[in-house]
Amino acid sequence: MSNGKQPESVSSVLKTFAILQALSTQKDIGISELAQKLMMSKSTVYRFLQTMKTLGYVDQDGESENYSLTLKLFELGSSALEYVDLVDIADIEMRRISELTMEALHLGALDGDSIIYIHKIDSKYNLRMQSRIGRRNPLYSTAIGKVLLAERSEEEVRDILADVAFAKSTELTHENIDSLLSELPKVKEQGYGEDNEEQEVGLRCLAVPVYDRFNCVVAGLSISLPTIRFTDEKKETYISELHAAAGRISEKLGCRNYPHKG
Repeated sequence: MSNGKQPESVSSVLKTFAILQALSTQKDIGISELAQKLMMSKSTVYRFLQTMKTLGYVDQDGESENYSLTLKLFELGSSALEYVDLVDIADIEMRRISELTMEALHLGALDGDSIIYIHKIDSKYNLRMQSRIGRRNPLYSTAIGKVLLAERSEEEVRDILADVAFAKSTELTHENIDSLLSELPKVKEQGYGEDNEEQEVGLRCLAVPVYDRFNCVVAGLSISLPTIRFTDEKKETYISELHAAAGRISEKLGCRNYPHKG
């Protein structure tokens, strides 16, 4: 029969995290103040702190003898974020937009001087597109490519595209790097990129950026549809949906403040 008390192991875990949480709210603190704040005995707090110090999670100042957190917890959190599966996270959001719009969705990332599609959901209208997972496309003629470049410096963009020959897929494709660079500030300011029949005649595409925990663009999320179904009203709605989805994806990647509102 239970006496209502927690097992000692559970109690120890709770005390450990209580101490860590208290340390996270104050740069450094002494044992007496910490014990009082947590309503624990000084001997208990001291014992736990010494163990945490041995494991490298807590540091002690040589003069004041106060305790503070080290960066080891940050390292653990960063390691966990490194293994977050971007495709699995994005798939949930992409399927939601697919059900809403019935159009094709793509997730693309920068690879060298091109974009590479890392995930795709086909249009429910049986739209035939030239894209597939693993396929590469130019940065200069795709909406995803533009959002991947928009927040980089001109010098970096020129370096990425230094060896790229601009091929005109359609009459509307950018002819050179200067032409592309003239569009990128607008892409950055408005928070989305457009492919207005630049990659394929009769096809429009809208893309928004996905950010990591350092607020760097790591991918682009896009929706594609034929010009016959494209309207300004749909454009506004789709951009809003893409931003909302990219915001949630970015948050799960550790981004604390997605810069574009859905």
